[in-house]
Amino acid sequence: MRNHSVVSEFVLLGLSADPQIQALLFVLFFVIYILTLMGNLMLLLVIRVDSQLHIPMYFFLGQLSFLDLCHSSVTVPKLLENLLSEKKTISVEGCMAQVFFVFATGGTESCLLAVMAYDRYVAITSPLLYGQVMNRQLCMGLVGSSWGLAFLDALINILVALNLDFCEAQNIHHFSCELPSLYPLSCSDVSASFTALFCSSLLHFFGNFLLIFFSCVHILFTILSISSTKGRSKAFSTCSSHLTVVIFFYGSGLLRYLMPNSGSIQELIFSLQYSVVTPMLNPLIYSLKNKEVKAAVRRMLRRCF
Repeated sequence: MRNHSVVSEFVLLGLSADPQIQALLFVLFFVIYILTLMGNLMLLLVIRVDSQLHIPMYFFLGQLSFLDLCHSSVTVPKLLENLLSEKKTISVEGCMAQVFFVFATGGTESCLLAVMAYDRYVAITSPLLYGQVMNRQLCMGLVGSSWGLAFLDALINILVALNLDFCEAQNIHHFSCELPSLYPLSCSDVSASFTALFCSSLLHFFGNFLLIFFSCVHILFTILSISSTKGRSKAFSTCSSHLTVVIFFYGSGLLRYLMPNSGSIQELIFSLQYSVVTPMLNPLIYSLKNKEVKAAVRRMLRRCF
């Protein structure tokens, strides 16, 4: 038996200890969360009710909106609660649950972005075969596989992390529970958990990133070979939204998990970027840069008003 006390809860130190700054941050993140809910629900509704958007590209976009709702809801409500509360605690079990769902939803989004890149690759390189290749059965299989692989990855990581022991240290220098933030608090060997996290990040996130990268390279060469300026512009516009989302998500997510854990402001910014800000921006990026979505929104608003 190990001779140490067992910690039953952690303290999330959050973004600031100043009550006035906390009040301002609460307003800011509450507005961001409401915009996230409204934007993604609006996109889901538009895709659902407009028959012209019942194609694979928008089916995947609807899945991305649903994921963004889930991903932000894993961390933002607890962040808002702690900004108003003097007792900023979370149970060890609650913390591990948050770790699991952050990993699961983030991993699913990583897979889905790779699937969407493949969808754009098929649409641009083989437009005449697009409907035949990207059939409903394949689309459902790709989405189901994305969820399945991500949840399996999250389950493996959380099962290894459950073997960690936590002693005296309780303060997490973060606004949410993420595996790298828990390692400094553990009084047991973290090498097994760190190895599992490193391998899953390497295989899961870098694997998906490579798929996206090679899809984008093929798409770029295909776009450059299009003789029509209008056709080239349309193809590039179709892919630019997706590329923007990929840069936001992978840029902040990979930097967060690759950086040594130090509780620095950079870590908090990267975590805020992919877990709070990106889910709000995604529907705006796809709506503002997509003529078909904007037209569908106008049609829906005319029917309602």
